[in-house]
Amino acid sequence: MRVRDPFDTEAAPTLRAVERRLPAHYASQERILGALRELWATRHFNLDRLEDLHRAVLVSGRHLALPLEAYPALERFEQRNDAWIGAAVELAEEAVRGALARAGLEPEDVDHIFFVTVTGIATPSVDARLVNRLGLREDVRRTPIFGLGCVAGAAGTARVADYLRGHPDHVAVLVSVELCSLTLQREDLSIQNVIASALFGDGAAALVMEGSARAKRARGDLSRGPRVVDSRAVFYRDTERIMGWDVVDSGFKVVLSAKVPELVRSRARGDVDVFLAQHGLGRSDVRHWVAHTGGPKVLSAMEEALELGPDALARSWSSLRQYGNLSSASVLFVLGDTLDAGVAAPGDWGFMMAMGPGFCAEMVLLQW
Repeated sequence: MRVRDPFDTEAAPTLRAVERRLPAHYASQERILGALRELWATRHFNLDRLEDLHRAVLVSGRHLALPLEAYPALERFEQRNDAWIGAAVELAEEAVRGALARAGLEPEDVDHIFFVTVTGIATPSVDARLVNRLGLREDVRRTPIFGLGCVAGAAGTARVADYLRGHPDHVAVLVSVELCSLTLQREDLSIQNVIASALFGDGAAALVMEGSARAKRARGDLSRGPRVVDSRAVFYRDTERIMGWDVVDSGFKVVLSAKVPELVRSRARGDVDVFLAQHGLGRSDVRHWVAHTGGPKVLSAMEEALELGPDALARSWSSLRQYGNLSSASVLFVLGDTLDAGVAAPGDWGFMMAMGPGFCAEMVLLQW
């Protein structure tokens, strides 16, 4: 019996569709800034510093889980998390329905659903709450993943591909929901929390992928969307306090170190080069870069480290300006934009990358 080559593109799952969903409520950065200025002025916070930090992240506005005026009433973690569950289930359902429709599939075609988030908790998990709402099969497999943060969009894509390599006749869905606005600690005047109040937004994304045997049976040798050729994870030792949450009585208190751009600048090139070299590739072979929208300093550090041209991360910069950092959903938004652009040619290589709590990186190699 021949052992399957794990890098064999013929065995690689096919990425069929990505759907993005945003909450209906929207506030410009100036309106959000005004609300925070009013709140934090009573705490004698330096309002000039608040405005400087908000403008520095280059975000024009954000979609919010709730109307802006509803947030002051959310005083306890229980209230915030209940609001999170309600909004998360609605957005997740919309995103999955949209992704399946794009792929020409029905809910009963789904064999496995993966769910990622870092902004709320629920048991039963959101994926379980989707089974009845979507009409998924009773034997659908579910994998909820909490805690990967910003890296989970890329990590989730990699885990879905891993599953489909072992189940090449199956269809799997990844859904990400992040409602960062419901985690804001109004009593926390730390620089980290002020930056979070300026940078992070709300959104959801769903990705549909199918195994190689099913793709070939359905469409012969033709595929729609790139194949997920391989993935690689890198954990950076002794960096646990770089990014994450402190879980306190009022909910999730942000941990966000100024060292993130430095880590990107010092590690990204080596990590990317090692991974590409395993496939006989270099950075110059990559035509489509799909990078998480970590913030202006992070994107600039990635451009510098990988020696990318001014347009290589254009979609990431655009997503950051329009929506802010959507945590795990961000890199899926950029991936969806890349697919919708329709500029990839057969044989083109793509590279998807995100970083997050751990501190760690996840990389996914794509080929059209």
